[in-house]
Amino acid sequence: MANVNYEKLVTELVKPITSHPNDVITKTLSESNNVVTLQVLVHPEDLGRVIGKKGRVANAIRTIAYAAAIRQNKRLAIEIDSYE
Repeated sequence: MANVNYEKLVTELVKPITSHPNDVITKTLSESNNVVTLQVLVHPEDLGRVIGKKGRVANAIRTIAYAAAIRQNKRLAIEIDSYE
């Protein structure tokens, strides 16, 4: 099974939702054992849009990314924040 680029996957999920797609930054904070922690930074105006009402959009993004990680026997943690 091919390795998944989680940064690229999450970025491709987040960019279409934002008003400032060029300002989306995704980076790996840590990768230990089978746990990968990603940080997604978006423009401050887009933070509410990416999180969504009651976190529904963020949960949908996490669910899709988690599904890809499970296939690789990994766990994924995603932090969403604005960069300002």
